[in-house]
Amino acid sequence: MSDVEQPNNESNGQPIAELEAPSVVELQEQLAQAQAQANEYLDQARRATADLSNARKRMQREMDEVRASASERVLERLLPVVDDVERAFANVPADQADSDWVNGFRMIQRKLRSLLETEGVTTVPAAGLPFDPGIHFAITHEEAEGFEDGQIIAEVAPGYRLNDKVLRPAMVRVAKGA
Repeated sequence: MSDVEQPNNESNGQPIAELEAPSVVELQEQLAQAQAQANEYLDQARRATADLSNARKRMQREMDEVRASASERVLERLLPVVDDVERAFANVPADQADSDWVNGFRMIQRKLRSLLETEGVTTVPAAGLPFDPGIHFAITHEEAEGFEDGQIIAEVAPGYRLNDKVLRPAMVRVAKGA
């Protein structure tokens, strides 16, 4: 023969006919391994999907909290303006009470109140109620006839809530026992 090899129908030194086909047991083991791997991949895919869903929900919740916090800060800054407008109307001279400019400012006052209501801001009840340090801020404790110990005598400045959160406690005078 020449230096060029002739095909001899052998593979790895064995004739092709003598190569053994995998047994049924080996094929079942390979199938079981493939199924286990497929189940593992499916489990990983489900976990990744759940993680992504949870991350989206967390991001949405955080965005909602940031919006609420920003809204809360703006409303807190608006409250002193509302107080100033209320004080101004409490001190309008009687001879100017029906003037056009006072009526114009009354419209602004109504818009401010409407804005607060729309945003969920309500006033904190105070006068005549028992003092609650969670929603009231006592500026004085004084003896007062007709009031029980711990009862609010008067409201000095209104308090406000945004839904269930206190934006600013009501500033109050509180009765104390003799």
